[in-house]
Amino acid sequence: MNDLRIERCRDTDAAGWLELRKALWPDTPRARHRYEMQARIDDPERYAVFLAYAPGGAALGFAEVSLRMEPVSGTKSSPVAFLEGIFVTDRERRHGVGRRLVDAVLVWAALRGCRELASDALLANSVGQRVHRALGFSETERVVFFKRSVPPREE
Repeated sequence: MNDLRIERCRDTDAAGWLELRKALWPDTPRARHRYEMQARIDDPERYAVFLAYAPGGAALGFAEVSLRMEPVSGTKSSPVAFLEGIFVTDRERRHGVGRRLVDAVLVWAALRGCRELASDALLANSVGQRVHRALGFSETERVVFFKRSVPPREE
């Protein structure tokens, strides 16, 4: 896709962003999407969103990245750019859209002094893991989180 256009998003009303987010995270309520979108726009030094557009203006995909100062599993530097989400429409997958989005993320990260780009995928998300590998990521660890309730303390 030589005529693909990648743009940094600077407005919550950017064409296609909300719809693409809903496709990636369908269980998230619309109001929560709007809240998170606004937070990213309001803090452009910590967050960036890149949208991929076809020549006719149709949104084909997006990538959201954040700057993390705290330690990120599997990394050795700080700050670390963290790919919070990436999504490409079904029809445009395997045509280089995701790679072009990650390239834009890498430029953004380098300009902020990052030496590493991290991300994650759930253990059950084998497609997401394959996509990360195809985009040049290497797996750093596997983990299962546990929790337990703490009983109230008796005085």
